[in-house]
Amino acid sequence: MSREKSLESTLQTLQCHFTWDLDVSRSKLLRIRDKLLDIGTEEGYNWLGHIYNLQGFIHFQLGFTKDARMFFGRSTEAFRQIRNTVSDEGPWLLVNLANLAWLSYLQGEAAQTQACLSKMEVLVKDYPSPSPGDLHPEIYAEKGWTMMKFSREHKLLAADCFQRAVRVLPDLVDWQSSYVLALVQAFKHSNKHFKADILDKMKICKDHDPTNLYLAAVFLEERASRSQNVEEEARALARKVLTKPVSSYSGIQPLLRLYSMYVSMDEAIDLAEGALERHPGERYLKRCAASCYRRRILLHRNSPADQSMVDRGISLYKEVISLYPESSFKRKISLANIYAQSSHSSAAAENIFEELLQSELEPKEAQVLYNNYAKHLHVIQKKTHRSIEYHMRAAAIPVQSFYRVNSVGILERIRDRNRNRMCGEIAEFLLHLRLY
Repeated sequence: MSREKSLESTLQTLQCHFTWDLDVSRSKLLRIRDKLLDIGTEEGYNWLGHIYNLQGFIHFQLGFTKDARMFFGRSTEAFRQIRNTVSDEGPWLLVNLANLAWLSYLQGEAAQTQACLSKMEVLVKDYPSPSPGDLHPEIYAEKGWTMMKFSREHKLLAADCFQRAVRVLPDLVDWQSSYVLALVQAFKHSNKHFKADILDKMKICKDHDPTNLYLAAVFLEERASRSQNVEEEARALARKVLTKPVSSYSGIQPLLRLYSMYVSMDEAIDLAEGALERHPGERYLKRCAASCYRRRILLHRNSPADQSMVDRGISLYKEVISLYPESSFKRKISLANIYAQSSHSSAAAENIFEELLQSELEPKEAQVLYNNYAKHLHVIQKKTHRSIEYHMRAAAIPVQSFYRVNSVGILERIRDRNRNRMCGEIAEFLLHLRLY
């Protein structure tokens, strides 16, 4: 085996972002990049090393090698500062060093690659895993934190990683809380019920991690979903959240979702607007407020929103799209759907959909667009046959998602009612779909 092949084989055995089989589609990477920026350095302090490591990987995949190297360097320093131990070297640097080794290798820097591998050998020898046969818990924790930023399947793996880390080092409350949050996120869109003890686990973590208001909000949300009255607790938590630095870790997003679904949609909007009054320039809060208006306008059609509310939703979404220019594909669809509810700008909805339909899309994006456009054609344009055609387009894309399942379900209901002249075509399409 050549030296080059031997080095590559060694790199493939490392545990890091380059070997974790992450989704590197451009749209996904851009969304995660923006989400990491919205954490903020103050609220995300304990995870800064992990944040910078993932940012480094993302920037490398997007083609920004210098930025990738800069973020990996920041990660190294963040870990050394945060761990606050006698030695500034430790097992928490293993993933970071592996990332640097890969970056150096892919840039043709053989000497630097070998230097990183040599440092890792020393760390592995000096800090062996407390659990023989397992990875070091620091690696499990970083892998778990990273996986939480990706798909539902990745979140299941994240929960397993944190469970393994906590099993060895049970006193780290950040890891305990992350384990429970990973479980919640993994089953968020599933029909499966949580195990009976999930609330107990969440309560224990909340008691051990009292400053984690994000966990507190998710805990209340889960209780509310089980018909428990949490309105007063939610209002008390809101007062605390509003005093925190603006961050996606502050708890404002799950709290607004809780308000929208279980307390009061109007109170949710008031809370979002109140947060914006305190921090008028924060893009993350504008994003949260825009989502509140979307839910009020599109999901509460039994009590239609007045034109001023629709106008406010449109204004917020246009601003948010300008603030997230490279990760607002779904927001553009939301804006189109809100425009469709307007009494004086419904034509703008069709313009947005047409622009998106003519753009270059990844398969997942196309599926989302076709499903949403099909509903727009049916509900707003009253064009049933074109709507069916776009549901077929969404279903034909071989990507398993909510949108595909939804389009297939709609087609099945049309077929079963047998009232549309396209029923035969739909039946043949669905049969062919199942054959493949």
